[in-house]
Formats: sequence, structure tokens, C-alpha cells
Amino acid sequence: MNAKKSTDIALFRYGIIAPLVTGTIDDNLSKSAFFTQAASRVYEHPNGEDYKISAYTIARWYRAYMKNGFDGLKPQSRSDKATYRKVDEDIMTQISYLIKEYPRLPATLVYQKLKDNGTIRAKEISLSTVNRVVNRLKKEDTPTRNRDMRRYERKHINEVWCGDSSVGPYLKIDGKKERTYIIALIDDASRYIVGIDIFLNDNYINLMSVIKSAVKKHGKPKIFNFDNGANYRCNQMTLLAARMGTVINYCAVRTPTSKAKIERWFKTMKEQWMSGLHMNDYKSLDELRESLMQYVQRYNQTIHRSLNKKTPQDRFFEESSLIQRYDDEKIDKIFLIEKERKVSNDNVIMIDQKEYEVNYRYAGQKLLLRYSPDLSKIYIVDKESGELEEIHLLDKQANATVKRNKIKFTEEK
Repeated sequence: MNAKKSTDIALFRYGIIAPLVTGTIDDNLSKSAFFTQAASRVYEHPNGEDYKISAYTIARWYRAYMKNGFDGLKPQSRSDKATYRKVDEDIMTQISYLIKEYPRLPATLVYQKLKDNGTIRAKEISLSTVNRVVNRLKKEDTPTRNRDMRRYERKHINEVWCGDSSVGPYLKIDGKKERTYIIALIDDASRYIVGIDIFLNDNYINLMSVIKSAVKKHGKPKIFNFDNGANYRCNQMTLLAARMGTVINYCAVRTPTSKAKIERWFKTMKEQWMSGLHMNDYKSLDELRESLMQYVQRYNQTIHRSLNKKTPQDRFFEESSLIQRYDDEKIDKIFLIEKERKVSNDNVIMIDQKEYEVNYRYAGQKLLLRYSPDLSKIYIVDKESGELEEIHLLDKQANATVKRNKIKFTEEK
């Protein structure tokens, strides 16, 4: 590749990441959200063809620029060792991205996705070539005893919160044993439990309630560290992170140090709290929750040798200047769930098997809704202004007494 072509490609790449490099993006837009947003567009490549670039590739370009400047964006010289002549850098990156996002995706579907999005043509690259690339990348991604799995600790509070779920004790409700689930968030630097609650269901709605409570009290982290469970790896969590201006890091499979602190905490909690419970003493989830909260308070106020003989609570609040809180109204908007629904011809939308009435001008349209997890507030997102318009439950009796506007037809002259 000649110097001019190399420079043209670097300029093309810089044009995509420039808003992030120069700090001209919206303050509330996280890097992760920027990469996702940038990946949704179509770009004209220096070779004249239109391309869609994956978020993974755009993020890699950004890291390369921040590390090595403009030269870091220039294509690297290729070596024939362990490479494939027909698979260029962008194709290799997209294959790598698909494997990381969908670890169980077979090579045949990877190949089909690349064909469907126009990245490759069947005559140019064969399925067998893609199959070899997929197998090699999966082998490289398999943890080995040589992988660096040293323990680490963040220097400051609110840099990383690690979250996870664990099975709690069985609780007898109305004569029936119900399994409980505990969702917790721990600050990496201080070991402080910033958020926790106990539920009868382990789902993303309950996860969001724990995060919301934690953010109200302790501000937001720069990074959430989660595993790949369905509750954590869902579109609602991605939207939440983007609105909050933070990033979600999903732990790689079979990497125990990625969330070691929260797993150790759950182990300690079971040994110190669950093992001593007499479940016949608890008649409701609220009573069990109160006991759990008392235990967490004691834990947060217990001295840790690893914290230089400080308590997690003292360690966390000694850096209170790093706590960035939102007002309640902004938090409520950040934590709204977002879904699309179609309005019936009689101006009704169904949400959680309940009917909500909307303005007649929306009849038959698909609308974007944002609503609180408890359904206490439900809004339509205006297509033009983006403003939120609150809607309410359908009241058929009230509608029966509403006067209808009659349409007047003028006679033709």
C-alpha cells in the first residue's frame, strides 16, 4: 500500500472518531453510545464504496489514535504468518466482533451475516476461509494458563461497580416455598455495597431498581462490570448506560478475576447471614429484606485489612468529591424503559396487558414509549420534538360521556 492510500484511509478513520477526540459530542453521550451511534451510519470509503463500520472497529480506531496519534490510524503492514490473504483488516475485525458478541454463533451464520450486510461477496471469499478464521479466533479467545488473570483494584471510588445476582433463601409465602434472589452492586475500590435488594424474580426490571437506588445515593460509576447473563446483556441496559453516560463492560467467559470481588462478597454473605437465618421467623419478603439490609449495614461498617484497616463506608466517603449525583427528575427520566408499540385504530396501546389511551391522531401508528418499571408514569416520545407526552389508563366510562366533534361537510357550489 502506497503512502497516499495509507494516509487517505487514516483520514477516513479520523473523520469518524473526530467528534469524540475533539470533545464535541454531547456531554451525556458515553463513548460506548458514540461508537454504537457511529456504527449505525453508512460511510463512503476512499475506494468509493459505501461501508458500515462495526462499533468494535470504531472503538479500536479511537484507542489506536489516543495511543499513537494519527499514525495509529494508518493500516499496519501485514505478515503472511497466521493471516488470510483474502480477508482484509475490516473483515477480520467484523468477524472478531461477531464472535465476541455471539460466542455460540457458528461459522456458517457468521459467513451469512457478512454476506447480508454487504461486507463480503460469495465469489471473493469462501465459507471455508471464514470457517478457518472463526476457528482460529475462537481458539485464541479460549482462556489458558498463560492468560493474565492477576487480581486488580481500581484506584478511586465510582470508577467501577461490579454487579451480580445470587440465589437467596427460600421463603414461605401463603403456604408455598418461594425462591428469592439477591441483586447487589459493589464498588471496586472500596468494597462498599452501593446497592442491594432481594426479590422473588431475577430480571432486568429488578436490576434497574437496584441500580437506580444506588445512583440516587452514591452517584454513577464510569464503568459497570457485569457477566453475560440475559438480565445484564439486554437492550434496556445498553440504553440505560448510554443515557447515564457510563459504559458496560461484560466479563469474558471463564475469567474468574473479572468479578471476583462481588462473588467473594456473596460467599461471605451466605456464610455470615444466610447460614444463621431461621426462615420460620420471616412471614414476608419485607421482613427478610430488613434483615438483609441490617447485615449489609454491618458489613459496610466493618474494618477490612485490605483497606488499610478502614471500613468500606469510610473508604468510599473519603472520596466524596467523586460522587456525581443527579436530581430526582433526571434520574427518573434516565431509568425509563423504552419500547415500541402500535396504536390500535381506536387509539389504544397495550402495555403489560393493560390498555392505555392516546390521542386520536396516533391511531394506527407505531410509537416509541418510555415508561417507569412500575408503570406509574408512561410517556409517548414525540417523533418531531423528542418531548415526552404522558398517557393514562383507558377510562371507558369517562369516554362514554365525552362529546364527539362532528365533521361538517360543506355543500358544493
